[in-house]
Amino acid sequence: MSAGRNVEQQIALQQRPPSLAMPSMAQRPRPELGFLPLHGGFRDRFVMTPEPKYCCEACRLVLCKPRQTECGHRFCESCITDLLSKPNPVCPADLEPLFEDKIFRDVCCNREIMALKVYCRSEKNGCKEQMSLQRVMDHLEVCPYFEVPCPLGKCKEKMMRKDMPEHLSRKCKHREITCEFCSHKMALTELQLSSHQHDCPMAQVTCSFLRYGCTYKGLNQEMREHESSFASEHLRMMALRNTTLEAKVEDVKSELMERYKVLPSLSSRLAEVETQYEEMREKNRQLEQKLVSMQMLMSAHSEKLLEVEMELRELRPLRAIREEVEALRGTVESMRSVVSSLDSGRVGSSSGSHTLGSLEQQLSRHDDMMSVHDIRLAEMDLKLQVLETASFNGTLIWKIRDYKRRKQEAVASKTLSLYSQPFYTGYFGYKMCARVYLNGDGMGKGTHLSLFFVVMRGEYDALLPWPFKQKVTLMLMDQGPARKHLGDAFKPDPNSSSFRRPTGEMNIASGCPLFVAQTVLENGTYIKDDSIFIKVTVDTSDLSDP
Repeated sequence: MSAGRNVEQQIALQQRPPSLAMPSMAQRPRPELGFLPLHGGFRDRFVMTPEPKYCCEACRLVLCKPRQTECGHRFCESCITDLLSKPNPVCPADLEPLFEDKIFRDVCCNREIMALKVYCRSEKNGCKEQMSLQRVMDHLEVCPYFEVPCPLGKCKEKMMRKDMPEHLSRKCKHREITCEFCSHKMALTELQLSSHQHDCPMAQVTCSFLRYGCTYKGLNQEMREHESSFASEHLRMMALRNTTLEAKVEDVKSELMERYKVLPSLSSRLAEVETQYEEMREKNRQLEQKLVSMQMLMSAHSEKLLEVEMELRELRPLRAIREEVEALRGTVESMRSVVSSLDSGRVGSSSGSHTLGSLEQQLSRHDDMMSVHDIRLAEMDLKLQVLETASFNGTLIWKIRDYKRRKQEAVASKTLSLYSQPFYTGYFGYKMCARVYLNGDGMGKGTHLSLFFVVMRGEYDALLPWPFKQKVTLMLMDQGPARKHLGDAFKPDPNSSSFRRPTGEMNIASGCPLFVAQTVLENGTYIKDDSIFIKVTVDTSDLSDP
């Protein structure tokens, strides 16, 4: 709008008689509820971006009830009212003073704004209609996507207009419904909460003595007459049912008495079994002690023989050893001849040989049994070690002894990597372990210690969520007073095969090839008593037992 027209409008306002002048801001009527915004400009989505002249200098929205100041700037009615309520109000656009009697209603601008095209206010619900701003309320009166309240007073729900028929016919809890028995009409909530469905005189019901054998079915209003006229029959049914129950009780008592008579003999038998079990446990304990003693003795003999053999190799040449062995063989043969001559002079030599053979067979059987026990004992010892060192809280503390020797074996490619003992996120949780390359692996080979995390196949994998998603923290423990531990953490990649449910004994390891440089490891306080400590922590905060 041109400045000339603004001046003409201001002059026109000044020439009006006092009775026809524009009312003050406090006397102006309230905006239409629903259509006009409570404060500021219109927030509708316009089809085309409005020109700057249609925007309020205060709220920057499209003008609502535009007012123009003496300096030519436009404001929403509510925005100019806020500005005028401040002491010494000024125009925010050019800081010119504002006077209420020099602000006028911009009718032409308002007419142009009302002609701007906007999208329906129910666009988010699916309406695609476009209309002028002044036609918004007319459209909303018939828009099928506009949200309206349920016309039933007690119902507080709102839904789109197109969904109202279905709501009133099927979903509204306050819709009117007719009793299927007496045709009485009432609200659905009244029918559900009241006792009408139980007290309706036309409802079809069964006799309350049905469980005693009465098969009568009839209307609710006829049931009292039936109960009074058939009272004696109902009592007879109850007495008959009671007699049957008493007979069953007696049968149960008899059966219990018979079983009770057997209890003393079962108790004595149980006591005998317990005694035998304790005796077997004691014998087994003694046998285990003997096995331990024999193992210690055999170990000592083996070490002694090894020492003797080493000394012989160092002190004597092979030819001298062979000569000595031959001499010993001759001595043994001569001793056998002497024993044979002595045995031939004894009475009952045949019996003695038989006894000796029998003893040798028994000794052989005992040796076989001892071997079996050795194997079982070793298996039990291994399982016990695993159980003693296992962790069930998602944390592994792994002590690696003989670091220098194991490092040299890794450098010489004898033992490239080491596996830790298994640990778990819970008694029924994931089974995991750590894998370390003391001389590095991949990019870290020869320069770093490489540390990896491994998901193993567990007993309860079928009950756990897959893939494995728990955060993993790898750490090298500082054994010095500073406790400057070195660590790294990662979140598993759900698309990696390393974290899917294992099909073999364990998945492919995943971790850090460049976990720590060997120079940092070997020059710091991370090695003490030729040992290092590795800690692996798995976040179990969002896990629960299956």
